[in-house]
Amino acid sequence: MRPLTLPGVRAAFELGRLQPHDLVAELRRRADAVADRNVWIHRLSDTELAPYIDRLANLDIGRAPLWGMPFAIKDNIDLEGVPTTAGCPGFAYLPPRSAAVVQRLVDAGAIPLGKTNMDQFATGLVGTRTPYGATRNAVDPSYIAGGSSSGSAVAVKLGLAAFALGTDTAGSGRIPAAFNDLVGFKPSRGWWSARGVVPACRTLDCVSVFTNTVADARSVACIAGGFDPADPYSRHIDFHAYDQPGVRYGFFDPAVLPGMDDAYRARYDDFVDRLPGSPTVVEPTPFLEAGTLLYQGPWLAERHAALAGFIEQNPDAVHPVTRTVIEGGGGFSAADAFRAQYRLAELKRRAEQVFDRIDVLVMPTAPTVFTVAEVESEPFETNTRLGTFTNSVNLLDLCAVAIPAGRITTGLPFGVTLTSEAGADHALLDAAAELFGEPMESTPGFTVAIAEGGV
Repeated sequence: MRPLTLPGVRAAFELGRLQPHDLVAELRRRADAVADRNVWIHRLSDTELAPYIDRLANLDIGRAPLWGMPFAIKDNIDLEGVPTTAGCPGFAYLPPRSAAVVQRLVDAGAIPLGKTNMDQFATGLVGTRTPYGATRNAVDPSYIAGGSSSGSAVAVKLGLAAFALGTDTAGSGRIPAAFNDLVGFKPSRGWWSARGVVPACRTLDCVSVFTNTVADARSVACIAGGFDPADPYSRHIDFHAYDQPGVRYGFFDPAVLPGMDDAYRARYDDFVDRLPGSPTVVEPTPFLEAGTLLYQGPWLAERHAALAGFIEQNPDAVHPVTRTVIEGGGGFSAADAFRAQYRLAELKRRAEQVFDRIDVLVMPTAPTVFTVAEVESEPFETNTRLGTFTNSVNLLDLCAVAIPAGRITTGLPFGVTLTSEAGADHALLDAAAELFGEPMESTPGFTVAIAEGGV
């Protein structure tokens, strides 16, 4: 199915070749044709969609940068009047208002199409820990879509939405991007409000976005982002550019990376060989060790703190794998938490020293990909392996963008993730655009090119 981009949709609207209600109707037909991919938990009905479409008649397209843009929302992010399940029907509630980021997008003219499937309570990187059916990879349905934002990624890749919101605590906004040949942007913690998002690890959670282009990711980011005084974890971000005109890239030695299968290692090796300038080899230990703290340390207790009460009262409502993971967080002490914070501070200092020498660290997004059958047969080890390179990013307070980086021999997508220090989001997106072969303005702000071509 033909992908959607913001400039393409915008041009079709501006040139009068397309109306929002016709586009929405087409996307509903597309969604019906791929129902077996298990993308959606709730698709808005015609009645539910009508207010969003009708309001466009009184909204000046010149002042509404997302006028008529159809988007999807991961089902742990609130949309007013539509149930939020977080992938668990027994947990469902009806939010009286939309999440802050959703409201920003709607105010800019975007049309929410529905709530997407996910690993329950955003606990997983596989997209199979859901009672709504495992979300199937958009390129090869025998493979996982990645998680936990599985449905959002597949919705964009299959042309069911122009962009989609996910969340990212351990890599949930990047792993599905890599597996489905997409851009997945995880902003600096606190730039995008998490108010109205079901927490996983509240101190680390980020809302993220899936798009077909880096430019579209930035366009959405500049609308969705912004300080929210009602979110205690929102931050005023001091955006900064890199000190030198040429980006200083760093990378891991492919030969020493753990868990990499041969095809992924070869593609990563090829990618870093083509990096511009004089890239620097980076010691991976502080990044890999920090990543182990997320699920093998007391940050797991943060998930337990968020959901223990519900699980204790409704054990049968929770997916068995999800319940096992979250209940494992109940065994950590306060002393364990402090010891882990001390160790993380040491690792953060080592990471800061790395970024004194480089601007952007290029990592494989994942070390491999699994079939749905492989994950269902071994749900824990497979998930742990997938987070090898993604788990550390929020703990180390980095921003990140996953971009497509070719295909492996089976034809499945391969992706890399670019990471940088908090506040370098726009500079990082510029670097991603350059490596992706995509022109990009370096100035923060929203622009949409008027381009020929439609949807």
